[in-house]
Amino acid sequence: MPTVLVTGAGAGIGRATALYFQQQGWNVVAGVRRPESATGFEGLDHCLCLPLDVNVQDTIDRAIAQTMDYFGGLDVLVNNAGFGTFGAFEYSTEEQILQQFQTNVFGVMRMTRSVLPHFRAKRQGMIINISSVGGRLAFPLYSLYHATKFAIEGFSESLQYELAPFHIQVKLIEPGAMKTDFFQRSQVVLQHPTLHSYDDYQSKVWQKLQAIEANAPSPDLVAKVIWQAANDKTDRLRYSVGDQVPLLLFLNRLIPHSWLRSMIKSTF
Repeated sequence: MPTVLVTGAGAGIGRATALYFQQQGWNVVAGVRRPESATGFEGLDHCLCLPLDVNVQDTIDRAIAQTMDYFGGLDVLVNNAGFGTFGAFEYSTEEQILQQFQTNVFGVMRMTRSVLPHFRAKRQGMIINISSVGGRLAFPLYSLYHATKFAIEGFSESLQYELAPFHIQVKLIEPGAMKTDFFQRSQVVLQHPTLHSYDDYQSKVWQKLQAIEANAPSPDLVAKVIWQAANDKTDRLRYSVGDQVPLLLFLNRLIPHSWLRSMIKSTF
């Protein structure tokens, strides 16, 4: 029975993914920062809910060691933990910029580096990084978030070459908007105590995003695509998922960037 470790499994896409893999008969390790607040994993067969903060190496090491002890190995790592920063870049502080990269980029790198010795030893394994449609094209007021997702795209695309000789696969999942708590629980809204030049625009874009999120599909849709990727033995790298996401990415390749930019500007 294969084993998957999912980071950021306390809510949203991570929680849906951990539960879906468990339903498919996999051994599941749900990594969460606060296990006491995680729900839905109680009493489930072949499922561990462990404390794991991708910004704290000790928790990563302990979670991987417990996974090995309990299930005897690890086959797939799903790097899902992350959050979004919304707002004008000029409103951001140095600390907010660093925290965005600490979790969304360096957290993925810490997890990846920590599992690679195990995957190399058995010459098999898979790393699935949760990117975003925002890792391929950008929307207003998400400059910090997009910067991290563009970084994950480049990191993953390069990583696949050096890991291929060890039969370790790399996959990228690129969701669009999903009906999760991303806009409430997993997002930081930038504000400035004295600068208010962007407030009106930020408010208009925020209202539009709320409307998009209200009509978005369930994160279960992403969980199923992650499951498909985990069982895909080909060298396919990218998997897009969500309303209009495949169309947007197709247009991004097909039409001049100025046209696409005009479409995005008119939307917001």
